[in-house]
Amino acid sequence: MSSHSTGGQGGDPALSNPLRDPQDRRLPRIAGPSGLVIFGVTGDLSRKKLMPAVYDLANRGLLPPGFSLVGFARRDWADEDFAKVVHDAVKEHSRTPFREEVWQQLSEGMRFVPGVFDDDEAFERLRETINTLDQERGTSGNFAFYLSVPPKFFPTVVRQLKKHQLSEPPVGSWRRAVIEKPFGHDLASAQELNRTVHGVFPNHEVFRIDHYLGKETVQNILALRFANTMFEPLWNRGYVDHVQITMAEDIGIGGRAGYYDGIGSARDVIQNHLLQLLALTAMEEPASFDAKALVTEKLKVLRAVRLPSDLARHTVRGQYSAGWQGGERVLGYLEEEGIDPESVTDTYAALKLEIDNRRWAGVPFYLRTGKRLGRRVTEIAVVFQRAPYSPFDATDTRELNNNALVIRVQPDEGVTLRFGSKVPGTQMEIRDVTMDFAYGESFTESSPEAYERLLLDVLLGDANLFPRHQEVERSWEILDPVEEFWAEQGKPEPYTAGTWGPEAADDMLARDGRSWRRP
Repeated sequence: MSSHSTGGQGGDPALSNPLRDPQDRRLPRIAGPSGLVIFGVTGDLSRKKLMPAVYDLANRGLLPPGFSLVGFARRDWADEDFAKVVHDAVKEHSRTPFREEVWQQLSEGMRFVPGVFDDDEAFERLRETINTLDQERGTSGNFAFYLSVPPKFFPTVVRQLKKHQLSEPPVGSWRRAVIEKPFGHDLASAQELNRTVHGVFPNHEVFRIDHYLGKETVQNILALRFANTMFEPLWNRGYVDHVQITMAEDIGIGGRAGYYDGIGSARDVIQNHLLQLLALTAMEEPASFDAKALVTEKLKVLRAVRLPSDLARHTVRGQYSAGWQGGERVLGYLEEEGIDPESVTDTYAALKLEIDNRRWAGVPFYLRTGKRLGRRVTEIAVVFQRAPYSPFDATDTRELNNNALVIRVQPDEGVTLRFGSKVPGTQMEIRDVTMDFAYGESFTESSPEAYERLLLDVLLGDANLFPRHQEVERSWEILDPVEEFWAEQGKPEPYTAGTWGPEAADDMLARDGRSWRRP
């Protein structure tokens, strides 16, 4: 198969494959000639996610034969040392089986450039390396630069790419920047970062990675709503009582004290992941599934989001204290290594939002996230109103809760529908039952890792699953007032590790006559 089989993604349209029909579902989308440069290639993200994802894509035949991978970091490595590091990462973390012939072809395109981010010589070496790869491997000048580095280095790396003419593609080629979150720590810093990056790369060539959006289940929210007739007619204030979006982790901060302290769970998770999930859950039907139409609808929802007027009653922040988890005694946040014992960083955050539009007026959206909670789970629960009139008396329906549609994003991806059913027997007794769809059981093909999907989309120039700068900035506009309010409130409320968060979070829902789901 021609390596130009995507119709010259960023290359020459004359090289597209005339025998290929875009309607043909049997042929996967394959990246055209290209390469990937990873800055910060020695970090955890690179080792556990990016390198295995590159290998899995190659193993599935989705990368061009001449694909090249360039690592840039402060190490005194030769190309072979780098290849060995990638080899070990792939062996340990890849999703697909290890095949020697795939590895051989991939490793021939691996290069390593040692240096620090403000080192001009290193960036000159990088430029020479890329030019050489164009000639030797046929990468056609198409390169994506992946900034797997702490956010404070984003501006330096981006400016260096411009200074050494790495951001400007040869005619008919492309150069793209891939940025990991966090995109700033408030609105002002996000705007500043966007100005810097867009001063170097055009808007459509900047890919902000939110790995949540690469998950099959998240994309399935759109399929569930818009490809079926059953759900969309009920997806509004006429039938929905409230929506709960939860991202819980059972781990503490691990070795991330330097990154996490001062950032906290609301900035780390609500600003990007949870507000994106809210936007996908609440948005109107897009005109098509291209990036522009999706962003238009997501932005409409985010712009209609309203914070409650009383932040003291409708937002909660907590911090885990020592407790038992998974059968072992664990430290509290303030006892973790590298954490200031006076730290007021939140490890739990919950807030109530409303959406001021015709579809959702009066329906609360409750968002919560935390570390050291009962178990690791991310889910969206659409909880429906109780039946308005019921011929059954109260004892018949004592065991019955609200109907709910629960979309599980991780770990066991799928969808659960909860509804009432009669218990067998002579009595009229109604109880909750659930119908369960699990990805793992319904499809023989296993879901690709989020990073596989997202890296391939970057190489194809497909921006559907990437938040645009307007979404990032609007998300900070929503969260900033909450963070400013919390900054004046003293310490977060403690909660014991292994529980489901502070009491104040339960009280917040109880005031509205509701309660949190136990995932």
